Amino acid sequence: MTRGIYILGNDRVLEATIALLESIRYYDKDVPVVLLPFNDEYQKMATVLGERFGVRVFPDMDFYRKMVSEMAAIFPPKFFPVSISLNRMRKFAAWFGDLDEFLYIDTDIVVFDRIIKVLEEFGDRDFIWCDYQYKSGLKNNYTEVVREKGVFSEAELQDVFNSGFWGSKKSILTEEKMYDLWRECAQHREYFDFEQGTDDQSILNYMVHKFVPNRLNLTTLPEYSAGNWGGSSQFRREGNVLYDGDKKLLFLHWAGLDLKPGTPYWDLWKFYRYLHDPEPDFPEPEDDRPTLLQKVVNKIKRLMRY
Repeated sequence: MTRGIYILGNDRVLEATIALLESIRYYDKDVPVVLLPFNDEYQKMATVLGERFGVRVFPDMDFYRKMVSEMAAIFPPKFFPVSISLNRMRKFAAWFGDLDEFLYIDTDIVVFDRIIKVLEEFGDRDFIWCDYQYKSGLKNNYTEVVREKGVFSEAELQDVFNSGFWGSKKSILTEEKMYDLWRECAQHREYFDFEQGTDDQSILNYMVHKFVPNRLNLTTLPEYSAGNWGGSSQFRREGNVLYDGDKKLLFLHWAGLDLKPGTPYWDLWKFYRYLHDPEPDFPEPEDDRPTLLQKVVNKIKRLMRY
């Protein structure tokens, strides 16, 4: 049985991807890592990651192109709010590669452990994730329509998750079943909350809630109960890792945040990105606080609403 990691990217996110790979290789020199191309502009990334980290490109590009074509045929042109939505959904090809059990990891993440070890928690489960997305309710996944129509039970709706870090098994999903699930989604645009660009996340949640009853949120286990969102302020740095109280984080995910000077935990991201490269000079972080003039203008705008 082969275990490994899938990532999705192109040349545009090469810098972030190097930081992720540096962190993965810092704790695990040998785990297989496979690149899922976000679009056709991935040749530089494939070369750099292949030479430096042993990353290889998804092995069945004929299937990959077919899957992308099926996406475009199934989902109406205006189903998603932005044109790159289908590109994000290319991560679903992870079920059809040559890894029997796998993790999918977004490129705006760094890890603090031998990350592949979480697959040992599968047991009889077929899908795992590790986040507190459910604390935000249905936001960024579903609309209230799914509750009103009883599409999922309340217990199932507690299993909403972020699509940036998850694991599954190759054997649980057939190609035709995946296309059938997409057709269901395409018939019910009203089910999904795409307002903040979480289109692939909404579709993945629907797929998992519909066909994977045996699943596990790793945060329910004491070992993995620490938070992991890059916008959280309570984490404490010790060396090159973060702690949430006395719990070491498994990874940090800057979901919805720009990786730039001034971003929370920017210095930690820089540590992994420039482990083996000279660090460039970065500009001072911008002051996002409004100026006096901006405050006056904002006050006038508020008064004009009434």
